Amino acid sequence: MYDQLINKEAKLAVIGLGYVGLPIALEFAKKISVIGFDINEARVELMKQGIDPSKELDSSAFEGTDIHFTASADALKEATFYIVAVPTPIDEHKVPDLKPLLGASTSLSKVLKKGDYVVFESTVYPGCTEEDCIPVLEKESGLKFKEDFKVGYSPERINPGDTEHTLTKITKVVSGCCEESLEQIAKTYEIVVQAGVYKAKSIKVAEAAKVIENTQRDLNIALMNELSIIFDRVGINTFDVLDAAGTKWNFLKFFPGLVGGHCIGVDPYYLTHKAKELNYNARVILSGRYINDLMPAYVAKKTVQAIIKNGKNIVESKVLVMGATFKENVADIRNSKVADLVNELKSFNVNVDVVDPYASSEEMKEEYDIDLSDSIGQNYDGIVVAVNHDEYANLSEDYFKKISSDNAVLVDVKGIYRNKIKDLTYLSL
Repeated sequence: MYDQLINKEAKLAVIGLGYVGLPIALEFAKKISVIGFDINEARVELMKQGIDPSKELDSSAFEGTDIHFTASADALKEATFYIVAVPTPIDEHKVPDLKPLLGASTSLSKVLKKGDYVVFESTVYPGCTEEDCIPVLEKESGLKFKEDFKVGYSPERINPGDTEHTLTKITKVVSGCCEESLEQIAKTYEIVVQAGVYKAKSIKVAEAAKVIENTQRDLNIALMNELSIIFDRVGINTFDVLDAAGTKWNFLKFFPGLVGGHCIGVDPYYLTHKAKELNYNARVILSGRYINDLMPAYVAKKTVQAIIKNGKNIVESKVLVMGATFKENVADIRNSKVADLVNELKSFNVNVDVVDPYASSEEMKEEYDIDLSDSIGQNYDGIVVAVNHDEYANLSEDYFKKISSDNAVLVDVKGIYRNKIKDLTYLSL
């Protein structure tokens, strides 16, 4: 398989060209022949023009690549090595939604041939590849797993907005259904991953390794968020406490904030779902999720309380929310907790304006029914800086005072203006 790919006697296909799939496809396309498949025809047309619909990669990333972008599943027949990188979200009940993954597996099964390899990269619970995906591949294709085709799992580690920890520079965890497949999959990824690969003991181990990476971060941030609630009642600033505690060499430097996005705010629910299937209630993980899901309402409540305390009629008050994406310096709005914050503020009948230098107005409207304002207005009774975009980092108190009413409140979720605000009522986590 490896030799055929290197000699361009075989092609590699990437199914799903979002934040994860497109960078993978383009990196491989610098060395071998690639088919990039996505069901969204509009996105495919943009990529054919050298445009990343996710706004993560510039046009130079498309240069010098041997890649055919397509929305036609029939084109996948030309490939022999498949990488599946479709989203694995949760539904409104916090239950894993495997429809995109099983849909991709169904599409693949119709083109699968003897000798083909399939590697899943989508984040799932341990056992999902073998228990959910492989049966679909077998049933629809009529082929037998291991005998006719090989399967592996290699968790994605793409970090949106991060230009330092890119695909080629991060150790790639790989796994296979047998020793032969493990070696071939490892060698294939070594074509593009300069940092090298780590061969996991099994597919389940690789799946579990990925899902606990984000679960660990989620729990640590949940601890910081709970501490911020406690320290607020004590009357001290959480970031001041973290500065002091951080002087110890082994203190872990996590910070409070809104935990959204497609990874940290979602992946723990995949693990707790599997635990529940096995008759175990994952109390610690779910407690962390509860705290982090609570934070948008907590920030909104603190904002409203401060506005009322400053003598304002909350129904007549106007609040500006700065930042709508799930993290700084990206256009990604998936599972953005800012939307929950805005809706919570609106539940108090507050008039809310939302701005963001990266987010798409159309996407915000479609996903959350929230209109982004084209410009920042005046006379705000409250300003919530929810996302620490670079564009906001150097704003002065004078700037905020110019767009505020008298006795306004500045809520600095990430603490970027700490010790810089003297006149406005200042709150942070």
